[in-house]
Amino acid sequence: MPDHDGFAEATEPLRRELFGHCYRMLGSVQDAEDAVQETYLRAWKSFGTFEGRSSVRTWLHQIATNRCLTELARPSRRLLPSGLGGPEEDPDAALQVAGAEVRWLQPAPDDPAVIVAERESVRLALVAGLQHLPPKQRAVLLLRDVLAFPADDVAVMLGTSTASVKSALQRARARLAELSLTTGRVTEPAAPRAREILDRYIAAFENADAAALERLLLADATLEATPLRTWFAGRAVCVPFLRRHLLGSPGTWRMFATSANGQPAAAAYLRDEQGTYQAYGICVLTVTEAGIAGITSFGDPELVATFGFGPIPLPARPGLPGSR
Repeated sequence: MPDHDGFAEATEPLRRELFGHCYRMLGSVQDAEDAVQETYLRAWKSFGTFEGRSSVRTWLHQIATNRCLTELARPSRRLLPSGLGGPEEDPDAALQVAGAEVRWLQPAPDDPAVIVAERESVRLALVAGLQHLPPKQRAVLLLRDVLAFPADDVAVMLGTSTASVKSALQRARARLAELSLTTGRVTEPAAPRAREILDRYIAAFENADAAALERLLLADATLEATPLRTWFAGRAVCVPFLRRHLLGSPGTWRMFATSANGQPAAAAYLRDEQGTYQAYGICVLTVTEAGIAGITSFGDPELVATFGFGPIPLPARPGLPGSR
């Protein structure tokens, strides 16, 4: 039997960091949770033979990274609609729904205990960009630039040479630069301005107020909504689409403020024909001081529960159309 004395004390403080690493590698909350669970199971089984040649942190990240690489050996890249092609220029165009062959990127709920230190590395655009890197380049970039492991340690983790690690890091950085993944000035979700914009966004949706949304969106704002392949760029296209095809009437939507990937977000509920609100998904905003630069909506009802909202169905709010 393995010697489990001190296992929890040595490993539990690293669980949040390991989840963040696996999420960045895999782009999925569920897949990351599974990878962390398997990491701890493997570590628990071999803890009695752990000789301390590396730190526990290095050891756990080695197990987790290789578990993620095994998962990524299958066709499993997760995408956003913008990763499948260019934007649609006609707000009234027929919407294309992606098939089962497309696996969507998922947003991750913020952990207040770690998000301040890791905010830049979990931005939705960056996590989406990481999916365009080959798995080993992705692992090297995260282990070196996010988790700050020395190149020699990363080489041991991945079973390669230090020179190969340095080369992979250069290629990964160059690829992200090609994708123009710069964070710029993004307002912190806890900042008063960011919360003000989020509250105004929620009010505009709940009141079906397209004019209010137009005032919030930047001229070059983007709008993406899984599971649709179709996405839009530019306020002049996004607003007509929202007005004609999505907002409905006042009370069609209810939203609750939250945060995801270090960004303002809202848990969204859609009213059904019986006047009851059903979980729709999570909407993540890319916010600058000037307004909303992007809306990424994840149409997955299970994500609402992942973010701690429920129960489902949610009764309609008294006084709104369709309330009982």
